[in-house]
Amino acid sequence: MSANGAFGETETPLPWESTIGRVLERIAAASPDKTFVEIGGAAYSYRDFRDGVLRTAALFRGMGVERGDRVGLFMPNCVEYLYCWFGLSELGAISVPINTAYRRDETAYILNNAEAVALVTDPSVAAVAGAAADLAPGIRHRILRGDDGLAEGGDTSGGWTSFRDAFSAAAPLAAAPEVSPDDVSMLVYTSGTTGNPKGVMVTHRMYVAAGQGFAHWTQATPGDRFFTCLPFYHANIQYYSTMGALAAGATLVVVDRFSASRFWGQVREAQATVVNFIGMMMPVLAKNPPSPDDADNTVRLFYGSPSFAPEFLAEFQERFATGIIVGFGMTETCYGTIEAIGEERRAGSSGRPRQHPDPRFENAVRIADAETGRHVGPNTVGEITIKNPAVMPGYWRNEEQNRETLRDGWLYTGDLGWLDDDGFLYFVDRKKDIIRRRGENISSQEVENVIKSNPNVLDCAVLAVPSELGEDEVKAYVTPRPGATVNPEEIVWWCAENLAYFKVPRYWEVREELPRTPSLRVRKDVLRQEREDLIEGCYDREAAGLRLR
Repeated sequence: MSANGAFGETETPLPWESTIGRVLERIAAASPDKTFVEIGGAAYSYRDFRDGVLRTAALFRGMGVERGDRVGLFMPNCVEYLYCWFGLSELGAISVPINTAYRRDETAYILNNAEAVALVTDPSVAAVAGAAADLAPGIRHRILRGDDGLAEGGDTSGGWTSFRDAFSAAAPLAAAPEVSPDDVSMLVYTSGTTGNPKGVMVTHRMYVAAGQGFAHWTQATPGDRFFTCLPFYHANIQYYSTMGALAAGATLVVVDRFSASRFWGQVREAQATVVNFIGMMMPVLAKNPPSPDDADNTVRLFYGSPSFAPEFLAEFQERFATGIIVGFGMTETCYGTIEAIGEERRAGSSGRPRQHPDPRFENAVRIADAETGRHVGPNTVGEITIKNPAVMPGYWRNEEQNRETLRDGWLYTGDLGWLDDDGFLYFVDRKKDIIRRRGENISSQEVENVIKSNPNVLDCAVLAVPSELGEDEVKAYVTPRPGATVNPEEIVWWCAENLAYFKVPRYWEVREELPRTPSLRVRKDVLRQEREDLIEGCYDREAAGLRLR
Protein backbone atom coordinates (compact mmCIF):
# COMPACT_ATOMS: atom_id res chain seq x y z
CA MET A 1 0.00 0.00 0.00
CA SER A 2 1.33 3.42 -0.88
CA ALA A 3 1.92 6.09 1.69
CA ASN A 4 -0.98 8.04 0.24
CA GLY A 5 -3.25 5.00 0.41
CA ALA A 6 -2.28 4.40 4.01
CA PHE A 7 -2.71 7.93 5.27
CA GLY A 8 -5.24 9.60 3.01
CA GLU A 9 -5.04 11.37 -0.33
CA THR A 10 -2.41 14.04 0.22
CA GLU A 11 0.28 15.21 -2.18
CA THR A 12 2.95 15.37 0.49
CA PRO A 13 2.33 12.89 3.33
CA LEU A 14 3.94 13.69 6.64
CA PRO A 15 7.28 11.86 6.59
CA TRP A 16 7.11 10.80 10.25
CA GLU A 17 3.72 9.15 9.72
CA SER A 18 5.37 5.86 8.85
CA THR A 19 6.55 2.65 10.45
CA ILE A 20 9.94 1.13 11.17
CA GLY A 21 9.32 -1.56 8.57
CA ARG A 22 8.47 0.88 5.80
CA VAL A 23 11.55 2.98 6.50
CA LEU A 24 13.80 -0.09 6.41
CA GLU A 25 12.16 -1.33 3.22
CA ARG A 26 12.73 2.01 1.49
CA ILE A 27 16.40 2.33 2.51
CA ALA A 28 17.15 -1.32 1.71
CA ALA A 29 15.68 -0.89 -1.77
CA ALA A 30 17.73 2.25 -2.40
CA SER A 31 21.05 0.99 -0.98
CA PRO A 32 20.87 -2.80 -0.70
CA ASP A 33 24.63 -3.41 -0.58
CA LYS A 34 25.45 -0.59 1.85
CA THR A 35 26.50 -1.83 5.29
CA PHE A 36 23.80 -1.03 7.84
CA VAL A 37 25.21 -2.53 11.03
CA GLU A 38 28.55 -3.84 12.26
CA ILE A 39 28.23 -5.82 15.46
CA GLY A 40 29.84 -8.85 17.06
CA GLY A 41 32.63 -8.93 14.49
CA ALA A 42 30.25 -9.18 11.52
CA ALA A 43 28.81 -6.69 9.02
CA TYR A 44 25.27 -6.78 7.63
CA SER A 45 24.15 -4.96 4.50
CA TYR A 46 20.75 -3.30 4.35
CA ARG A 47 19.53 -6.15 2.12
CA ASP A 48 20.83 -8.89 4.39
CA PHE A 49 19.59 -7.15 7.50
CA ARG A 50 16.07 -6.79 6.10
CA ASP A 51 16.13 -10.46 5.10
CA GLY A 52 17.05 -11.33 8.70
CA VAL A 53 14.26 -9.13 10.00
CA LEU A 54 11.67 -10.81 7.81
CA ARG A 55 12.93 -14.27 8.80
CA THR A 56 12.63 -13.31 12.45
CA ALA A 57 9.12 -11.99 11.87
CA ALA A 58 8.21 -15.33 10.32
CA LEU A 59 9.84 -17.13 13.25
CA PHE A 60 7.63 -15.29 15.74
CA ARG A 61 4.51 -15.65 13.60
CA GLY A 62 5.12 -19.40 13.51
CA MET A 63 5.05 -19.38 17.30
CA GLY A 64 1.69 -17.66 17.30
CA VAL A 65 2.91 -14.17 18.22
CA GLU A 66 0.32 -11.71 16.98
CA ARG A 67 -0.18 -7.98 16.69
CA GLY A 68 -0.04 -6.36 20.12
CA ASP A 69 1.65 -9.32 21.84
CA ARG A 70 4.65 -8.49 24.05
CA VAL A 71 7.97 -10.32 23.85
CA GLY A 72 10.78 -9.83 26.37
CA LEU A 73 14.32 -9.23 25.08
CA PHE A 74 16.85 -10.10 27.78
CA MET A 75 20.27 -10.25 26.15
CA PRO A 76 23.40 -8.19 25.53
CA ASN A 77 24.03 -6.28 22.31
CA CYS A 78 23.86 -8.62 19.32
CA VAL A 79 22.36 -8.64 15.85
CA GLU A 80 19.58 -10.92 17.10
CA TYR A 81 18.43 -8.09 19.33
CA LEU A 82 17.90 -5.90 16.29
CA TYR A 83 16.30 -8.76 14.36
CA CYS A 84 13.81 -9.29 17.18
CA TRP A 85 12.95 -5.61 17.59
CA PHE A 86 12.47 -4.98 13.87
CA GLY A 87 10.92 -8.39 13.23
CA LEU A 88 8.31 -8.01 15.95
CA SER A 89 7.59 -4.51 14.65
CA GLU A 90 6.78 -6.03 11.23
CA LEU A 91 4.01 -8.01 12.95
CA GLY A 92 2.73 -5.07 14.97
CA ALA A 93 3.97 -6.91 18.06
CA ILE A 94 5.83 -5.21 20.90
CA SER A 95 9.39 -5.71 22.13
CA VAL A 96 10.08 -5.40 25.85
CA PRO A 97 13.82 -4.74 26.43
CA ILE A 98 15.10 -5.73 29.87
CA ASN A 99 18.32 -4.64 31.56
CA THR A 100 20.70 -7.61 31.59
CA ALA A 101 21.90 -6.59 35.06
CA TYR A 102 18.45 -7.35 36.47
CA ARG A 103 18.04 -10.36 38.70
CA ARG A 104 15.16 -12.83 38.85
CA ASP A 105 12.51 -10.77 40.59
CA GLU A 106 13.28 -7.55 38.71
CA THR A 107 13.03 -9.41 35.40
CA ALA A 108 9.87 -11.25 36.44
CA TYR A 109 8.23 -7.96 37.42
CA ILE A 110 8.66 -6.57 33.90
CA LEU A 111 7.55 -9.80 32.21
CA ASN A 112 4.42 -9.89 34.34
CA ASN A 113 3.67 -6.19 34.09
CA ALA A 114 3.97 -6.37 30.30
CA GLU A 115 2.12 -9.71 30.23
CA ALA A 116 4.80 -11.01 27.88
CA VAL A 117 4.04 -14.16 25.88
CA ALA A 118 7.66 -14.99 25.02
CA LEU A 119 11.20 -14.31 26.22
CA VAL A 120 14.37 -14.20 24.13
CA THR A 121 17.62 -14.47 26.05
CA ASP A 122 21.32 -15.24 25.82
CA PRO A 123 23.45 -18.02 27.37
CA SER A 124 25.19 -15.45 29.58
CA VAL A 125 21.93 -14.66 31.41
CA ALA A 126 19.92 -17.81 30.72
CA ALA A 127 19.80 -18.92 34.35
CA VAL A 128 18.24 -15.64 35.49
CA ALA A 129 15.94 -15.60 32.49
CA GLY A 130 14.69 -19.11 33.17
CA ALA A 131 14.08 -18.40 36.84
CA ALA A 132 12.19 -15.21 35.96
CA ALA A 133 10.12 -16.98 33.31
CA ASP A 134 9.11 -19.56 35.93
CA LEU A 135 7.48 -16.67 37.81
CA ALA A 136 5.74 -15.28 34.72
CA PRO A 137 2.80 -17.53 33.81
CA GLY A 138 2.12 -15.68 30.55
CA ILE A 139 5.40 -16.85 28.97
CA ARG A 140 4.57 -19.47 26.33
CA HIS A 141 7.91 -19.52 24.51
CA ARG A 142 11.48 -19.40 25.78
CA ILE A 143 13.98 -18.68 23.04
CA LEU A 144 17.74 -18.99 23.49
CA ARG A 145 20.27 -17.20 21.34
CA GLY A 146 23.00 -19.85 21.03
CA ASP A 147 22.85 -23.41 22.30
CA ASP A 148 25.49 -23.57 25.01
CA GLY A 149 23.85 -21.63 27.81
CA LEU A 150 21.74 -24.37 29.32
CA ALA A 151 24.62 -26.79 29.24
CA GLU A 152 26.37 -24.54 31.74
CA GLY A 153 24.16 -25.54 34.63
CA GLY A 154 20.74 -24.66 33.23
CA ASP A 155 17.76 -26.96 32.92
CA THR A 156 17.66 -28.52 29.46
CA SER A 157 14.09 -29.64 30.08
CA GLY A 158 12.83 -26.06 30.40
CA GLY A 159 11.30 -25.97 26.92
CA TRP A 160 13.89 -23.69 25.30
CA THR A 161 13.87 -23.08 21.55
CA SER A 162 17.10 -22.40 19.67
CA PHE A 163 16.86 -19.03 17.93
CA ARG A 164 19.54 -20.12 15.47
CA ASP A 165 17.69 -23.26 14.44
CA ALA A 166 14.31 -21.53 14.16
CA PHE A 167 15.88 -18.65 12.24
CA SER A 168 17.58 -21.00 9.78
CA ALA A 169 14.35 -22.88 9.16
CA ALA A 170 12.24 -19.76 8.61
CA ALA A 171 11.53 -18.28 5.20
CA PRO A 172 11.28 -14.48 5.01
CA LEU A 173 7.81 -13.25 5.87
CA ALA A 174 5.99 -12.88 2.58
CA ALA A 175 3.05 -10.76 3.69
CA ALA A 176 3.16 -8.57 6.77
CA PRO A 177 0.00 -7.39 8.48
CA GLU A 178 -0.97 -3.73 8.23
CA VAL A 179 0.91 -1.81 10.91
CA SER A 180 0.06 1.75 11.92
CA PRO A 181 2.40 4.57 12.97
CA ASP A 182 0.27 4.65 16.13
CA ASP A 183 1.13 1.04 16.98
CA VAL A 184 3.51 0.50 19.88
CA SER A 185 6.89 -0.89 18.81
CA MET A 186 8.50 -1.14 22.26
CA LEU A 187 7.67 -0.92 25.92
CA VAL A 188 10.76 0.77 27.32
CA TYR A 189 10.75 0.54 31.09
CA THR A 190 12.07 3.66 32.76
CA SER A 191 14.71 3.47 35.42
CA GLY A 192 12.29 3.37 38.31
CA THR A 193 13.92 6.01 40.52
CA THR A 194 10.62 6.12 42.40
CA GLY A 195 8.89 2.78 42.85
CA ASN A 196 8.68 0.12 40.18
CA PRO A 197 9.70 0.89 36.60
CA LYS A 198 7.02 2.25 34.27
CA GLY A 199 6.64 0.97 30.71
CA VAL A 200 6.82 3.82 28.20
CA MET A 201 4.79 2.96 25.11
CA VAL A 202 7.06 3.96 22.21
CA THR A 203 5.24 4.02 18.89
CA HIS A 204 6.52 3.55 15.36
CA ARG A 205 5.92 7.26 14.77
CA MET A 206 8.19 8.15 17.69
CA TYR A 207 11.03 6.00 16.36
CA VAL A 208 10.66 7.24 12.78
CA ALA A 209 10.54 10.89 13.88
CA ALA A 210 13.55 10.34 16.17
CA GLY A 211 15.67 8.95 13.37
CA GLN A 212 14.72 11.65 10.90
CA GLY A 213 15.36 14.32 13.50
CA PHE A 214 18.69 12.93 14.66
CA ALA A 215 20.02 12.65 11.12
CA HIS A 216 18.99 16.28 10.63
CA TRP A 217 20.48 17.59 13.91
CA THR A 218 23.80 15.84 13.31
CA GLN A 219 23.89 16.78 9.59
CA ALA A 220 24.38 13.09 8.84
CA THR A 221 25.04 11.62 5.40
CA PRO A 222 25.20 8.01 4.15
CA GLY A 223 28.97 8.21 4.65
CA ASP A 224 28.66 8.63 8.41
CA ARG A 225 29.43 5.86 10.85
CA PHE A 226 27.36 6.05 14.04
CA PHE A 227 29.21 4.51 16.99
CA THR A 228 27.53 3.44 20.21
CA CYS A 229 28.59 1.49 23.27
CA LEU A 230 25.19 1.77 24.96
CA PRO A 231 22.97 -1.27 25.54
CA PHE A 232 19.97 -1.88 23.31
CA TYR A 233 17.63 -1.70 26.27
CA HIS A 234 18.45 2.02 26.50
CA ALA A 235 16.27 4.53 24.61
CA ASN A 236 19.29 6.54 23.39
CA ILE A 237 20.66 3.74 21.20
CA GLN A 238 17.17 3.01 19.92
CA TYR A 239 16.06 6.56 19.10
CA TYR A 240 19.27 8.14 17.94
CA SER A 241 22.04 5.68 17.05
CA THR A 242 19.89 3.00 15.39
CA MET A 243 17.07 5.05 13.91
CA GLY A 244 19.41 7.95 13.12
CA ALA A 245 21.74 5.70 11.13
CA LEU A 246 18.74 4.14 9.38
CA ALA A 247 17.20 7.49 8.45
CA ALA A 248 20.52 8.73 7.08
CA GLY A 249 21.20 5.51 5.18
CA ALA A 250 24.43 5.37 7.18
CA THR A 251 26.25 2.63 9.10
CA LEU A 252 25.69 1.72 12.75
CA VAL A 253 28.66 0.34 14.70
CA VAL A 254 27.80 -1.32 18.01
CA VAL A 255 30.10 -2.60 20.76
CA ASP A 256 29.08 -4.46 23.86
CA ARG A 257 29.59 -1.87 26.60
CA PHE A 258 31.34 1.34 27.62
CA SER A 259 34.94 0.94 28.72
CA ALA A 260 37.01 4.03 29.37
CA SER A 261 40.26 2.16 28.68
CA ARG A 262 39.02 0.60 25.41
CA PHE A 263 36.83 3.43 24.16
CA TRP A 264 39.18 5.33 21.87
CA GLY A 265 40.67 2.15 20.45
CA GLN A 266 37.16 0.98 19.57
CA VAL A 267 36.28 4.36 18.09
CA ARG A 268 39.40 4.34 15.90
CA GLU A 269 38.82 0.78 14.76
CA ALA A 270 35.23 1.66 13.88
CA GLN A 271 36.33 4.80 12.01
CA ALA A 272 33.42 6.44 13.82
CA THR A 273 32.20 9.89 12.82
CA VAL A 274 29.24 10.38 15.19
CA VAL A 275 29.28 9.16 18.80
CA ASN A 276 26.47 9.21 21.35
CA PHE A 277 27.21 9.60 25.05
CA ILE A 278 25.20 9.65 28.25
CA GLY A 279 25.81 10.79 31.80
CA MET A 280 29.20 10.07 33.26
CA MET A 281 30.92 8.89 30.06
CA MET A 282 32.35 12.31 29.19
CA PRO A 283 33.86 13.13 32.61
CA VAL A 284 35.34 9.64 32.79
CA LEU A 285 36.96 10.02 29.38
CA ALA A 286 38.20 13.49 30.25
CA LYS A 287 39.87 12.21 33.41
CA ASN A 288 41.84 9.55 31.56
CA PRO A 289 45.54 10.48 31.50
CA PRO A 290 46.39 12.55 28.39
CA SER A 291 47.81 10.60 25.46
CA PRO A 292 49.74 11.81 22.40
CA ASP A 293 47.14 10.21 20.14
CA ASP A 294 44.06 11.76 21.82
CA ALA A 295 43.26 13.74 18.67
CA ASP A 296 43.92 10.75 16.40
CA ASN A 297 40.32 9.87 15.59
CA THR A 298 37.72 10.43 12.88
CA VAL A 299 34.90 11.61 15.16
CA ARG A 300 33.38 14.85 13.95
CA LEU A 301 30.60 15.04 16.52
CA PHE A 302 29.65 13.84 20.00
CA TYR A 303 26.01 14.11 21.03
CA GLY A 304 24.49 13.48 24.44
CA SER A 305 23.29 14.85 27.74
CA PRO A 306 23.37 16.43 30.23
CA SER A 307 24.85 19.86 29.61
CA PHE A 308 28.33 20.55 30.93
CA ALA A 309 30.25 23.70 31.72
CA PRO A 310 31.39 25.41 28.49
CA GLU A 311 34.98 25.29 29.76
CA PHE A 312 34.80 21.50 30.13
CA LEU A 313 33.32 21.06 26.65
CA ALA A 314 35.88 23.41 25.09
CA GLU A 315 38.76 21.49 26.67
CA PHE A 316 37.28 18.15 25.56
CA GLN A 317 36.79 19.38 22.00
CA GLU A 318 40.33 20.71 21.76
CA ARG A 319 41.94 17.65 23.33
CA PHE A 320 40.09 15.11 21.19
CA ALA A 321 39.65 17.28 18.06
CA THR A 322 35.91 16.80 17.87
CA GLY A 323 32.69 18.77 18.08
CA ILE A 324 30.06 18.34 20.80
CA ILE A 325 26.40 19.22 21.02
CA VAL A 326 24.19 18.50 24.02
CA GLY A 327 20.46 18.24 24.47
CA PHE A 328 17.61 17.51 26.82
CA GLY A 329 15.48 14.47 26.13
CA MET A 330 13.76 11.54 27.74
CA THR A 331 12.25 8.17 26.91
CA GLU A 332 8.77 9.68 26.93
CA THR A 333 9.62 11.84 23.92
CA CYS A 334 12.61 11.81 21.60
CA TYR A 335 12.09 15.53 20.99
CA GLY A 336 13.19 17.86 23.77
CA THR A 337 15.87 20.47 23.12
CA ILE A 338 19.26 20.40 21.42
CA GLU A 339 22.16 22.67 20.56
CA ALA A 340 22.75 23.42 16.90
CA ILE A 341 26.07 22.58 15.28
CA GLY A 342 28.17 25.73 15.10
CA GLU A 343 25.82 27.73 17.32
CA GLU A 344 27.38 29.80 20.08
CA ARG A 345 27.13 27.84 23.31
CA ARG A 346 25.19 29.28 26.24
CA ALA A 347 26.51 28.23 29.63
CA GLY A 348 24.29 25.65 31.28
CA SER A 349 21.85 25.47 28.37
CA SER A 350 20.62 22.34 26.59
CA GLY A 351 19.71 24.27 23.48
CA ARG A 352 16.36 25.11 21.95
CA PRO A 353 13.38 22.89 21.03
CA ARG A 354 14.37 20.19 18.56
CA GLN A 355 12.76 20.57 15.16
CA HIS A 356 12.09 18.06 12.40
CA PRO A 357 13.47 18.87 8.95
CA ASP A 358 9.82 19.13 7.83
CA PRO A 359 8.43 22.41 9.26
CA ARG A 360 4.99 20.84 9.65
CA PHE A 361 6.35 19.00 12.69
CA GLU A 362 5.77 21.38 15.59
CA ASN A 363 7.70 20.90 18.82
CA ALA A 364 7.14 23.25 21.73
CA VAL A 365 8.87 23.43 25.11
CA ARG A 366 7.31 25.51 27.87
CA ILE A 367 7.69 25.96 31.60
CA ALA A 368 4.78 25.29 33.96
CA ASP A 369 4.34 26.47 37.51
CA ALA A 370 5.44 23.54 39.66
CA GLU A 371 2.36 23.84 41.86
CA THR A 372 -0.51 24.89 39.56
CA GLY A 373 0.73 23.40 36.28
CA ARG A 374 -0.04 26.64 34.42
CA HIS A 375 2.49 27.79 31.89
CA VAL A 376 4.68 30.73 32.85
CA GLY A 377 6.90 33.14 30.97
CA PRO A 378 10.67 33.17 30.40
CA ASN A 379 13.27 33.40 33.16
CA THR A 380 11.01 31.61 35.64
CA VAL A 381 11.86 28.20 37.10
CA GLY A 382 9.14 25.58 36.81
CA GLU A 383 8.36 22.16 35.40
CA ILE A 384 9.55 21.50 31.84
CA THR A 385 6.66 20.52 29.55
CA ILE A 386 6.86 19.35 25.94
CA LYS A 387 4.30 19.03 23.14
CA ASN A 388 4.90 17.46 19.71
CA PRO A 389 3.72 14.57 17.48
CA ALA A 390 6.33 12.24 19.00
CA VAL A 391 5.18 12.28 22.62
CA MET A 392 4.35 8.86 24.06
CA PRO A 393 0.68 7.86 24.17
CA GLY A 394 1.23 6.93 27.81
CA TYR A 395 2.67 4.48 30.30
CA TRP A 396 1.62 0.87 29.95
CA ARG A 397 -1.55 0.27 31.97
CA ASN A 398 -0.84 3.10 34.40
CA GLU A 399 -3.74 5.52 34.13
CA GLU A 400 -2.96 7.31 37.38
CA GLN A 401 0.52 8.23 36.20
CA ASN A 402 -0.80 9.09 32.74
CA ARG A 403 -3.24 11.62 34.19
CA GLU A 404 -0.38 13.30 36.04
CA THR A 405 2.08 13.24 33.15
CA LEU A 406 -0.09 13.90 30.09
CA ARG A 407 -2.30 16.99 30.36
CA ASP A 408 -4.01 18.81 27.48
CA GLY A 409 -1.55 17.35 24.99
CA TRP A 410 1.48 18.37 27.04
CA LEU A 411 4.03 16.02 28.57
CA TYR A 412 4.86 17.10 32.12
CA THR A 413 8.40 15.83 32.54
CA GLY A 414 8.91 16.05 36.31
CA ASP A 415 12.06 18.07 35.62
CA LEU A 416 12.56 21.67 36.67
CA GLY A 417 14.12 24.25 34.41
CA TRP A 418 13.69 27.65 32.80
CA LEU A 419 13.77 29.25 29.36
CA ASP A 420 15.60 32.44 28.52
CA ASP A 421 14.16 35.13 26.26
CA ASP A 422 15.49 33.34 23.17
CA GLY A 423 13.96 29.97 24.05
CA PHE A 424 17.11 28.22 25.31
CA LEU A 425 16.39 25.66 28.02
CA TYR A 426 18.31 25.47 31.32
CA PHE A 427 17.78 22.32 33.36
CA VAL A 428 17.70 22.84 37.14
CA ASP A 429 16.90 19.48 38.74
CA ARG A 430 14.38 16.73 39.15
CA LYS A 431 11.40 18.07 41.10
CA LYS A 432 11.96 15.54 43.86
CA ASP A 433 15.69 16.32 44.12
CA ILE A 434 15.40 19.97 45.06
CA ILE A 435 16.82 20.41 48.57
CA ARG A 436 15.33 22.92 51.03
CA ARG A 437 17.92 24.06 53.56
CA ARG A 438 17.28 26.85 56.05
CA GLY A 439 14.88 28.67 53.75
CA GLU A 440 17.02 28.27 50.62
CA ASN A 441 16.32 26.04 47.62
CA ILE A 442 19.36 24.08 46.44
CA SER A 443 19.73 22.22 43.15
CA SER A 444 21.46 18.91 43.76
CA GLN A 445 22.76 18.97 40.18
CA GLU A 446 24.45 22.33 40.66
CA VAL A 447 26.31 21.04 43.71
CA GLU A 448 27.16 17.78 41.92
CA ASN A 449 28.64 19.67 38.98
CA VAL A 450 31.00 21.55 41.26
CA ILE A 451 32.10 18.41 43.09
CA LYS A 452 32.64 16.53 39.81
CA SER A 453 34.91 19.30 38.57
CA ASN A 454 37.45 18.39 41.25
CA PRO A 455 40.30 16.44 39.58
CA ASN A 456 40.24 13.71 42.23
CA VAL A 457 36.51 13.00 41.87
CA LEU A 458 35.08 10.54 39.36
CA ASP A 459 31.41 10.90 40.24
CA CYS A 460 29.10 11.96 43.04
CA ALA A 461 25.50 12.21 44.19
CA VAL A 462 23.97 14.89 46.37
CA LEU A 463 20.72 14.49 48.27
CA ALA A 464 18.77 15.78 51.24
CA VAL A 465 19.03 14.24 54.69
CA PRO A 466 17.08 15.26 57.80
CA SER A 467 18.26 18.29 59.77
CA GLU A 468 17.95 18.72 63.51
CA LEU A 469 16.71 22.25 62.70
CA GLY A 470 13.93 21.07 60.42
CA GLU A 471 13.93 21.04 56.61
CA ASP A 472 17.04 19.45 55.07
CA GLU A 473 20.77 19.12 55.35
CA VAL A 474 22.92 18.37 52.31
CA LYS A 475 24.85 15.11 51.94
CA ALA A 476 27.31 14.19 49.21
CA TYR A 477 28.36 10.69 48.15
CA VAL A 478 31.69 10.78 46.31
CA THR A 479 33.61 8.18 44.30
CA PRO A 480 37.31 8.94 43.68
CA ARG A 481 38.99 8.80 40.32
CA PRO A 482 41.08 5.62 39.89
CA GLY A 483 44.40 6.09 41.62
CA ALA A 484 43.25 9.20 43.45
CA THR A 485 42.24 9.83 47.06
CA VAL A 486 39.34 12.03 48.12
CA ASN A 487 39.74 14.03 51.32
CA PRO A 488 36.33 15.37 52.42
CA GLU A 489 37.84 18.48 54.02
CA GLU A 490 39.62 19.39 50.79
CA ILE A 491 36.41 18.93 48.77
CA VAL A 492 34.51 21.09 51.27
CA TRP A 493 36.89 23.97 50.59
CA TRP A 494 36.72 23.27 46.86
CA CYS A 495 32.94 23.66 47.05
CA ALA A 496 33.20 26.77 49.25
CA GLU A 497 35.22 28.49 46.53
CA ASN A 498 32.54 27.82 43.92
CA LEU A 499 29.22 27.77 45.79
CA ALA A 500 27.28 29.87 48.25
CA TYR A 501 28.01 28.66 51.77
CA PHE A 502 24.54 27.20 52.29
CA LYS A 503 24.93 24.92 49.26
CA VAL A 504 28.13 23.24 50.47
CA PRO A 505 27.29 19.72 51.72
CA ARG A 506 27.55 19.20 55.45
CA TYR A 507 27.82 15.40 55.33
CA TRP A 508 30.20 13.39 53.14
CA GLU A 509 30.52 9.70 52.36
CA VAL A 510 33.28 8.33 50.13
CA ARG A 511 32.27 5.24 48.15
CA GLU A 512 34.01 3.00 45.62
CA GLU A 513 30.86 2.93 43.50
CA LEU A 514 27.28 4.19 43.41
CA PRO A 515 24.09 2.31 42.47
CA ARG A 516 22.98 3.13 38.95
CA THR A 517 20.04 2.93 36.57
CA PRO A 518 20.34 1.36 33.08
CA SER A 519 21.10 4.87 31.78
CA LEU A 520 23.97 5.16 34.29
CA ARG A 521 22.18 7.72 36.44
CA VAL A 522 22.76 7.35 40.15
CA ARG A 523 19.92 5.59 41.94
CA LYS A 524 19.24 8.17 44.61
CA ASP A 525 16.21 6.22 45.75
CA VAL A 526 18.51 3.31 46.61
CA LEU A 527 20.85 5.62 48.52
CA ARG A 528 17.94 7.06 50.48
CA GLN A 529 16.77 3.60 51.50
CA GLU A 530 20.14 1.99 52.27
CA ARG A 531 19.82 2.48 55.99
CA GLU A 532 17.65 4.27 58.50
CA ASP A 533 20.34 6.74 59.59
CA LEU A 534 22.04 8.23 56.52
CA ILE A 535 24.25 10.47 58.65
CA GLU A 536 25.89 7.89 60.93
CA GLY A 537 29.58 7.39 60.18
CA CYS A 538 29.75 10.29 57.72
CA TYR A 539 32.24 13.12 57.72
CA ASP A 540 30.43 16.14 59.23
CA ARG A 541 32.06 19.44 58.33
CA GLU A 542 30.30 21.27 61.16
CA ALA A 543 31.44 18.73 63.73
CA ALA A 544 34.95 19.07 62.25
CA GLY A 545 34.81 22.79 62.96
CA LEU A 546 34.93 24.02 59.34
CA ARG A 547 33.42 27.52 59.18
CA LEU A 548 32.42 28.76 55.74
CA ARG A 549 31.45 32.33 56.69
